[in-house]
Amino acid sequence: MPKMKTKRALAKRVKKTGSGKLKRGHAYRSHLALGKTTKQKRQLEKSTVVSKSDEKRLKGLLQN
Repeated sequence: MPKMKTKRALAKRVKKTGSGKLKRGHAYRSHLALGKTTKQKRQLEKSTVVSKSDEKRLKGLLQN
C-alpha cells in the first residue's frame, strides 16, 4: 500500500502549532472592504485556531 499524499491545498492554508493544533487565517478580508469597519478588518488580520469539530478531519487530510 503506498503512502497517502498530503492535500496540498490545505497544507498551504494551515500551519501546525507547537502543541499540535492547527492555525488558520480568517476569511472575508480579500475584497469588498469598504463595507467593513476598520475594527472588523483589523480583527480579521489575526490568525485563529481551527475548531475542535473540524480539527480531526483536517489532520487526516494533512497526514501528520
